[in-house]
Amino acid sequence: MTGNVPPAAGETDRAAYDGSHPPQPAPDFALRGVMPTVMRLSRKSVLILSLVATSAISAALLVALRPTHHDAGPNLVENESHATPENIVSAPKDYSQVPKLGPPLPGDLGGPILAAQQRGERVDLPPVGASTALPAANAADTLGQQARQEREAARTSSLFLRDGGIANAAAPSQPDPIPVMAGPGLETGANSAPTTPTPQQAFLQTSKRAPISLERSMPLASPATLQAGSIIPAALLTGIRSDLPGTITAQVTQNVFDSVTGTILLIPQGSRLIGDYDASISQGQNRVLLAWDRLIFPDGRSILLDRLVGSDASGYSGLEDRVNRHWGNVAKAALLSTILAIGAETGSGSDDALTRALRRGAQDSVTRAGEQVIGRELAVPPTLTIRPGMPLTVIVARDIVFDQQTAGAAR
Repeated sequence: MTGNVPPAAGETDRAAYDGSHPPQPAPDFALRGVMPTVMRLSRKSVLILSLVATSAISAALLVALRPTHHDAGPNLVENESHATPENIVSAPKDYSQVPKLGPPLPGDLGGPILAAQQRGERVDLPPVGASTALPAANAADTLGQQARQEREAARTSSLFLRDGGIANAAAPSQPDPIPVMAGPGLETGANSAPTTPTPQQAFLQTSKRAPISLERSMPLASPATLQAGSIIPAALLTGIRSDLPGTITAQVTQNVFDSVTGTILLIPQGSRLIGDYDASISQGQNRVLLAWDRLIFPDGRSILLDRLVGSDASGYSGLEDRVNRHWGNVAKAALLSTILAIGAETGSGSDDALTRALRRGAQDSVTRAGEQVIGRELAVPPTLTIRPGMPLTVIVARDIVFDQQTAGAAR
Protein backbone atom coordinates (compact mmCIF):
# COMPACT_ATOMS: atom_id res chain seq x y z
CA MET A 1 0.00 0.00 0.00
CA THR A 2 1.79 3.07 -1.27
CA GLY A 3 1.02 6.65 -2.49
CA ASN A 4 -1.62 7.62 0.08
CA VAL A 5 0.30 7.55 3.34
CA PRO A 6 1.64 10.99 4.32
CA PRO A 7 5.28 11.16 5.31
CA ALA A 8 6.14 11.42 8.91
CA ALA A 9 7.16 14.73 10.46
CA GLY A 10 10.71 13.66 10.94
CA GLU A 11 11.08 12.65 7.33
CA THR A 12 9.80 16.02 6.15
CA ASP A 13 12.28 17.90 8.28
CA ARG A 14 15.03 15.61 7.15
CA ALA A 15 14.20 16.14 3.47
CA ALA A 16 14.21 19.89 3.97
CA TYR A 17 17.53 19.64 5.72
CA ASP A 18 18.99 17.48 2.96
CA GLY A 19 18.19 20.17 0.36
CA SER A 20 15.80 18.28 -1.82
CA HIS A 21 13.25 21.11 -1.42
CA PRO A 22 14.97 24.52 -1.19
CA PRO A 23 13.38 26.90 1.39
CA GLN A 24 11.26 29.83 0.18
CA PRO A 25 12.67 33.33 0.94
CA ALA A 26 10.67 35.41 3.46
CA PRO A 27 8.79 38.47 1.96
CA ASP A 28 10.26 41.93 2.49
CA PHE A 29 8.83 43.99 5.35
CA ALA A 30 6.61 46.80 3.85
CA LEU A 31 6.23 50.08 5.76
CA ARG A 32 3.14 51.26 3.78
CA GLY A 33 0.31 49.41 2.11
CA VAL A 34 -0.11 48.86 -1.58
CA MET A 35 -1.94 51.83 -3.20
CA PRO A 36 -5.10 50.82 -5.08
CA THR A 37 -5.24 51.47 -8.78
CA VAL A 38 -7.23 54.59 -9.71
CA MET A 39 -9.88 54.24 -12.39
CA ARG A 40 -10.25 57.37 -14.50
CA LEU A 41 -13.00 58.38 -16.89
CA SER A 42 -12.29 59.08 -20.45
CA ARG A 43 -12.22 62.77 -21.33
CA LYS A 44 -13.97 62.13 -24.60
CA SER A 45 -16.81 60.32 -22.85
CA VAL A 46 -17.26 63.15 -20.35
CA LEU A 47 -17.28 65.77 -23.14
CA ILE A 48 -19.82 63.81 -25.18
CA LEU A 49 -22.12 63.35 -22.18
CA SER A 50 -21.89 67.07 -21.35
CA LEU A 51 -22.78 68.06 -24.91
CA VAL A 52 -25.74 65.68 -24.97
CA ALA A 53 -27.05 66.96 -21.60
CA THR A 54 -26.65 70.61 -22.64
CA SER A 55 -28.48 69.96 -25.91
CA ALA A 56 -31.33 68.18 -24.11
CA ILE A 57 -31.72 71.00 -21.57
CA SER A 58 -31.64 73.67 -24.31
CA ALA A 59 -34.25 71.81 -26.34
CA ALA A 60 -36.49 71.46 -23.28
CA LEU A 61 -36.20 75.19 -22.53
CA LEU A 62 -36.99 76.14 -26.12
CA VAL A 63 -40.07 73.92 -26.14
CA ALA A 64 -41.25 75.15 -22.75
CA LEU A 65 -40.73 78.85 -23.49
CA ARG A 66 -42.12 78.78 -27.02
CA PRO A 67 -45.31 80.87 -27.24
CA THR A 68 -48.39 78.85 -27.98
CA HIS A 69 -50.70 79.98 -30.75
CA HIS A 70 -54.26 78.85 -30.47
CA ASP A 71 -56.17 79.19 -33.70
CA ALA A 72 -59.51 80.72 -32.99
CA GLY A 73 -62.35 78.84 -34.55
CA PRO A 74 -65.02 80.47 -36.63
CA ASN A 75 -67.46 82.60 -34.70
CA LEU A 76 -70.78 80.87 -35.21
CA VAL A 77 -72.78 83.33 -33.14
CA GLU A 78 -72.82 87.02 -33.96
CA ASN A 79 -72.44 88.84 -30.65
CA GLU A 80 -72.98 92.37 -31.85
CA SER A 81 -75.68 93.63 -34.13
CA HIS A 82 -74.71 96.20 -36.74
CA ALA A 83 -78.10 97.68 -37.48
CA THR A 84 -77.73 100.87 -39.53
CA PRO A 85 -79.67 103.84 -38.07
CA GLU A 86 -82.73 104.98 -39.98
CA ASN A 87 -81.43 108.51 -40.50
CA ILE A 88 -78.34 107.17 -42.29
CA VAL A 89 -80.35 104.72 -44.44
CA SER A 90 -82.81 107.40 -45.52
CA ALA A 91 -80.11 110.00 -46.15
CA PRO A 92 -78.96 110.63 -49.73
CA LYS A 93 -75.92 108.68 -50.87
CA ASP A 94 -74.27 111.59 -52.66
CA TYR A 95 -74.89 115.25 -53.41
CA SER A 96 -76.67 114.45 -56.69
CA GLN A 97 -79.58 112.92 -54.75
CA VAL A 98 -80.08 115.89 -52.47
CA PRO A 99 -83.67 117.19 -53.01
CA LYS A 100 -83.78 120.56 -54.66
CA LEU A 101 -85.86 123.29 -53.10
CA GLY A 102 -88.38 125.33 -55.03
CA PRO A 103 -88.29 129.07 -55.49
CA PRO A 104 -88.20 131.01 -52.25
CA LEU A 105 -91.51 132.28 -50.92
CA PRO A 106 -91.81 135.91 -49.88
CA GLY A 107 -92.17 136.63 -46.22
CA ASP A 108 -91.47 134.58 -43.12
CA LEU A 109 -94.82 132.72 -43.26
CA GLY A 110 -94.30 131.06 -46.65
CA GLY A 111 -96.08 127.82 -45.75
CA PRO A 112 -99.37 129.36 -44.45
CA ILE A 113 -99.49 131.86 -47.33
CA LEU A 114 -99.07 129.08 -49.89
CA ALA A 115 -101.78 126.99 -48.22
CA ALA A 116 -104.16 129.97 -48.26
CA GLN A 117 -103.47 130.56 -51.95
CA GLN A 118 -104.17 126.90 -52.72
CA ARG A 119 -107.54 127.18 -50.96
CA GLY A 120 -108.41 130.12 -53.22
CA GLU A 121 -108.15 132.84 -50.65
CA ARG A 122 -106.71 136.20 -51.58
CA VAL A 123 -103.61 137.13 -49.73
CA ASP A 124 -101.89 140.46 -50.20
CA LEU A 125 -98.18 139.81 -50.33
CA PRO A 126 -95.76 142.53 -49.42
CA PRO A 127 -93.13 143.32 -51.98
CA VAL A 128 -90.03 141.18 -51.83
CA GLY A 129 -87.23 142.93 -50.05
CA ALA A 130 -89.55 145.34 -48.25
CA SER A 131 -89.15 145.40 -44.50
CA THR A 132 -90.89 147.24 -41.74
CA ALA A 133 -88.88 150.03 -40.30
CA LEU A 134 -87.77 149.18 -36.80
CA PRO A 135 -86.19 151.44 -34.26
CA ALA A 136 -82.44 151.30 -34.05
CA ALA A 137 -82.52 149.82 -30.56
CA ASN A 138 -84.84 146.95 -31.56
CA ALA A 139 -82.76 146.22 -34.64
CA ALA A 140 -79.58 146.05 -32.57
CA ASP A 141 -81.24 143.71 -30.06
CA THR A 142 -82.49 141.47 -32.84
CA LEU A 143 -79.08 141.26 -34.45
CA GLY A 144 -77.40 140.57 -31.12
CA GLN A 145 -79.89 137.83 -30.27
CA GLN A 146 -79.47 136.25 -33.70
CA ALA A 147 -75.68 136.28 -33.34
CA ARG A 148 -75.91 134.64 -29.92
CA GLN A 149 -78.23 131.97 -31.29
CA GLU A 150 -75.82 131.24 -34.13
CA ARG A 151 -72.89 130.94 -31.74
CA GLU A 152 -74.89 128.66 -29.43
CA ALA A 153 -75.98 126.46 -32.38
CA ALA A 154 -72.41 126.23 -33.66
CA ARG A 155 -71.09 125.37 -30.23
CA THR A 156 -73.64 122.63 -29.55
CA SER A 157 -73.77 121.19 -33.08
CA SER A 158 -72.64 117.64 -33.79
CA LEU A 159 -70.14 116.47 -36.40
CA PHE A 160 -72.39 113.60 -37.52
CA LEU A 161 -76.00 113.23 -38.58
CA ARG A 162 -78.48 113.75 -35.82
CA ASP A 163 -80.69 110.85 -34.88
CA GLY A 164 -84.17 112.22 -34.38
CA GLY A 165 -85.11 114.33 -37.33
CA ILE A 166 -85.00 118.06 -37.73
CA ALA A 167 -83.91 119.91 -34.62
CA ASN A 168 -86.13 122.59 -33.24
CA ALA A 169 -85.16 126.18 -33.31
CA ALA A 170 -82.72 127.16 -30.64
CA ALA A 171 -84.29 128.91 -27.68
CA PRO A 172 -82.97 132.32 -26.70
CA SER A 173 -79.86 131.69 -24.74
CA GLN A 174 -78.82 133.42 -21.57
CA PRO A 175 -76.16 136.09 -21.85
CA ASP A 176 -72.66 134.77 -21.60
CA PRO A 177 -71.14 135.10 -18.15
CA ILE A 178 -68.32 137.52 -17.71
CA PRO A 179 -65.04 135.59 -17.67
CA VAL A 180 -63.10 135.70 -14.45
CA MET A 181 -59.73 137.34 -14.71
CA ALA A 182 -57.09 134.72 -14.05
CA GLY A 183 -53.95 135.42 -12.19
CA PRO A 184 -50.51 134.58 -13.50
CA GLY A 185 -49.90 130.88 -13.86
CA LEU A 186 -53.62 129.94 -13.72
CA GLU A 187 -55.44 128.18 -16.56
CA THR A 188 -58.65 129.55 -17.98
CA GLY A 189 -61.24 128.02 -20.25
CA ALA A 190 -63.80 125.27 -20.19
CA ASN A 191 -61.23 122.54 -19.70
CA SER A 192 -59.82 123.96 -16.46
CA ALA A 193 -61.43 122.04 -13.59
CA PRO A 194 -62.07 123.81 -10.29
CA THR A 195 -59.61 122.80 -7.63
CA THR A 196 -60.43 122.44 -3.96
CA PRO A 197 -58.16 124.54 -1.76
CA THR A 198 -55.95 122.66 0.63
CA PRO A 199 -56.35 123.18 4.40
CA GLN A 200 -53.18 125.28 4.36
CA GLN A 201 -54.57 127.53 1.62
CA ALA A 202 -57.90 127.82 3.43
CA PHE A 203 -56.06 128.76 6.62
CA LEU A 204 -54.03 131.44 4.85
CA GLN A 205 -57.01 132.90 2.97
CA THR A 206 -58.47 135.79 4.94
CA SER A 207 -61.60 137.76 4.32
CA LYS A 208 -61.38 141.29 3.00
CA ARG A 209 -61.24 143.80 5.76
CA ALA A 210 -61.33 147.52 5.89
CA PRO A 211 -58.00 149.33 6.08
CA ILE A 212 -59.02 150.69 9.47
CA SER A 213 -60.31 148.32 12.13
CA LEU A 214 -63.85 149.00 13.30
CA GLU A 215 -63.13 147.67 16.78
CA ARG A 216 -62.34 150.05 19.60
CA SER A 217 -60.46 149.56 22.85
CA MET A 218 -62.62 148.66 25.83
CA PRO A 219 -62.06 149.72 29.41
CA LEU A 220 -61.06 147.18 32.02
CA ALA A 221 -64.18 145.55 33.44
CA SER A 222 -62.73 145.09 36.90
CA PRO A 223 -59.33 145.20 38.57
CA ALA A 224 -59.87 141.54 39.52
CA THR A 225 -59.55 140.35 35.91
CA LEU A 226 -57.51 137.48 34.54
CA GLN A 227 -56.98 138.40 30.91
CA ALA A 228 -56.58 136.11 27.91
CA GLY A 229 -53.15 134.58 27.58
CA SER A 230 -52.65 134.06 31.28
CA ILE A 231 -51.45 130.68 32.53
CA ILE A 232 -52.84 128.64 35.45
CA PRO A 233 -50.27 126.02 36.61
CA ALA A 234 -51.73 122.77 37.95
CA ALA A 235 -51.07 119.03 38.34
CA LEU A 236 -53.27 116.03 37.59
CA LEU A 237 -55.00 114.33 40.49
CA THR A 238 -56.55 111.53 38.44
CA GLY A 239 -54.93 109.44 35.74
CA ILE A 240 -56.03 109.26 32.11
CA ARG A 241 -56.43 106.19 29.91
CA SER A 242 -57.76 106.80 26.41
CA ASP A 243 -59.70 103.53 26.09
CA LEU A 244 -62.85 105.20 27.48
CA PRO A 245 -63.88 108.82 28.06
CA GLY A 246 -64.11 110.16 31.61
CA THR A 247 -63.83 113.10 33.97
CA ILE A 248 -60.50 114.36 35.22
CA THR A 249 -59.49 116.67 38.08
CA ALA A 250 -56.39 118.74 38.68
CA GLN A 251 -55.14 120.96 41.50
CA VAL A 252 -53.68 124.44 41.10
CA THR A 253 -50.07 124.37 42.28
CA GLN A 254 -49.34 128.13 42.44
CA ASN A 255 -51.22 131.30 43.33
CA VAL A 256 -52.58 133.19 40.33
CA PHE A 257 -52.83 136.99 40.52
CA ASP A 258 -54.59 139.56 38.34
CA SER A 259 -53.13 140.44 34.95
CA VAL A 260 -52.98 144.25 35.33
CA THR A 261 -51.25 144.87 38.65
CA GLY A 262 -50.23 141.38 39.69
CA THR A 263 -51.14 142.09 43.32
CA ILE A 264 -54.72 140.76 43.67
CA LEU A 265 -54.92 137.05 44.41
CA LEU A 266 -57.57 135.57 42.11
CA ILE A 267 -56.96 131.80 42.19
CA PRO A 268 -55.33 130.54 45.39
CA GLN A 269 -53.11 127.48 45.47
CA GLY A 270 -55.09 124.28 46.06
CA SER A 271 -58.08 125.19 43.87
CA ARG A 272 -59.59 122.33 41.87
CA LEU A 273 -60.02 122.13 38.10
CA ILE A 274 -62.79 119.88 36.68
CA GLY A 275 -62.77 118.79 33.02
CA ASP A 276 -62.63 115.86 30.62
CA TYR A 277 -60.43 114.50 27.83
CA ASP A 278 -60.87 113.43 24.22
CA ALA A 279 -60.94 109.62 23.97
CA SER A 280 -61.06 109.60 20.14
CA ILE A 281 -57.48 108.64 19.33
CA SER A 282 -56.26 108.25 15.77
CA GLN A 283 -53.32 106.28 14.41
CA GLY A 284 -50.00 107.93 15.12
CA GLN A 285 -51.37 110.18 17.88
CA ASN A 286 -49.20 110.56 20.99
CA ARG A 287 -50.95 113.29 23.00
CA VAL A 288 -54.28 113.47 24.82
CA LEU A 289 -56.41 116.59 24.40
CA LEU A 290 -57.79 118.08 27.65
CA ALA A 291 -60.59 120.59 28.24
CA TRP A 292 -61.43 122.28 31.56
CA ASP A 293 -65.00 123.36 32.39
CA ARG A 294 -65.07 124.46 36.04
CA LEU A 295 -62.83 125.96 38.72
CA ILE A 296 -63.63 125.37 42.42
CA PHE A 297 -61.99 127.56 45.07
CA PRO A 298 -60.93 126.26 48.49
CA ASP A 299 -63.75 128.25 50.19
CA GLY A 300 -66.41 126.51 48.05
CA ARG A 301 -66.96 129.20 45.44
CA SER A 302 -66.78 128.12 41.78
CA ILE A 303 -66.70 129.65 38.33
CA LEU A 304 -67.42 128.14 34.94
CA LEU A 305 -64.67 128.04 32.35
CA ASP A 306 -65.11 128.18 28.58
CA ARG A 307 -63.64 124.77 27.77
CA LEU A 308 -60.11 125.96 28.32
CA VAL A 309 -57.49 123.76 26.63
CA GLY A 310 -54.93 121.99 28.81
CA SER A 311 -51.26 122.04 27.84
CA ASP A 312 -48.06 120.61 29.22
CA ALA A 313 -45.48 122.57 31.19
CA SER A 314 -43.90 123.84 27.94
CA GLY A 315 -47.19 125.07 26.49
CA TYR A 316 -47.71 122.29 23.93
CA SER A 317 -51.37 121.39 23.55
CA GLY A 318 -52.33 118.12 25.26
CA LEU A 319 -50.33 115.78 27.47
CA GLU A 320 -47.97 112.95 26.50
CA ASP A 321 -46.78 110.12 28.76
CA ARG A 322 -47.08 106.44 27.81
CA VAL A 323 -48.14 105.10 24.41
CA ASN A 324 -49.17 101.48 23.74
CA ARG A 325 -49.48 100.71 20.03
CA HIS A 326 -50.39 97.01 20.58
CA TRP A 327 -47.54 95.60 18.47
CA GLY A 328 -47.67 92.40 20.54
CA ASN A 329 -51.23 91.67 19.42
CA VAL A 330 -50.27 92.39 15.80
CA ALA A 331 -47.34 89.96 16.03
CA LYS A 332 -49.58 87.28 17.56
CA ALA A 333 -52.15 87.72 14.79
CA ALA A 334 -49.45 87.49 12.12
CA LEU A 335 -47.99 84.35 13.73
CA LEU A 336 -51.43 82.73 13.96
CA SER A 337 -52.13 83.53 10.32
CA THR A 338 -48.78 82.08 9.28
CA ILE A 339 -49.35 78.84 11.20
CA LEU A 340 -52.80 78.39 9.71
CA ALA A 341 -51.47 79.06 6.22
CA ILE A 342 -48.70 76.50 6.67
CA GLY A 343 -51.21 73.91 7.83
CA ALA A 344 -53.42 74.58 4.84
CA GLU A 345 -50.51 74.42 2.37
CA THR A 346 -49.32 70.97 3.43
CA GLY A 347 -50.58 68.13 1.28
CA SER A 348 -49.53 65.28 -0.96
CA GLY A 349 -49.04 65.56 -4.69
CA SER A 350 -50.97 62.35 -5.27
CA ASP A 351 -54.23 63.68 -3.86
CA ASP A 352 -57.31 63.39 -6.01
CA ALA A 353 -59.21 66.33 -7.49
CA LEU A 354 -61.71 66.56 -4.60
CA THR A 355 -58.93 66.67 -2.00
CA ARG A 356 -57.07 69.36 -3.93
CA ALA A 357 -60.25 71.42 -4.26
CA LEU A 358 -60.95 71.15 -0.54
CA ARG A 359 -57.37 72.10 0.28
CA ARG A 360 -57.52 75.08 -2.09
CA GLY A 361 -60.75 76.30 -0.51
CA ALA A 362 -59.25 75.91 2.96
CA GLN A 363 -56.21 77.92 1.86
CA ASP A 364 -58.37 80.76 0.57
CA SER A 365 -60.47 80.81 3.73
CA VAL A 366 -57.42 80.78 5.99
CA THR A 367 -55.77 83.57 3.97
CA ARG A 368 -58.86 85.79 4.17
CA ALA A 369 -59.29 85.08 7.88
CA GLY A 370 -55.62 85.90 8.54
CA GLU A 371 -55.87 89.17 6.61
CA GLN A 372 -59.00 90.16 8.53
CA VAL A 373 -57.39 89.35 11.89
CA ILE A 374 -54.26 91.35 11.07
CA GLY A 375 -56.30 94.24 9.67
CA ARG A 376 -58.47 94.32 12.79
CA GLU A 377 -55.41 94.44 15.03
CA LEU A 378 -53.83 97.18 12.92
CA ALA A 379 -57.04 99.22 13.12
CA VAL A 380 -56.95 99.30 16.92
CA PRO A 381 -55.92 102.86 17.91
CA PRO A 382 -53.03 103.30 20.32
CA THR A 383 -53.79 103.49 24.03
CA LEU A 384 -52.48 106.66 25.70
CA THR A 385 -51.91 106.67 29.45
CA ILE A 386 -51.25 109.78 31.57
CA ARG A 387 -50.22 109.04 35.13
CA PRO A 388 -51.45 111.11 38.11
CA GLY A 389 -49.19 113.97 39.16
CA MET A 390 -48.35 115.04 35.59
CA PRO A 391 -47.72 118.83 35.58
CA LEU A 392 -49.86 120.87 33.21
CA THR A 393 -50.91 124.43 32.43
CA VAL A 394 -54.27 125.95 31.55
CA ILE A 395 -54.12 128.78 29.03
CA VAL A 396 -56.88 131.38 29.42
CA ALA A 397 -58.55 132.11 26.06
CA ARG A 398 -61.03 134.83 27.21
CA ASP A 399 -60.95 137.40 29.99
CA ILE A 400 -62.25 136.04 33.30
CA VAL A 401 -63.69 138.63 35.70
CA PHE A 402 -63.69 137.60 39.37
CA ASP A 403 -65.67 139.07 42.25
CA GLN A 404 -63.52 141.83 43.64
CA GLN A 405 -65.05 141.59 47.11
CA THR A 406 -64.26 137.89 47.48
CA ALA A 407 -60.85 138.11 45.80
CA GLY A 408 -57.84 137.49 48.00
CA ALA A 409 -55.84 140.21 49.67
CA ALA A 410 -53.14 142.01 47.77
CA ARG A 411 -49.67 140.62 48.19
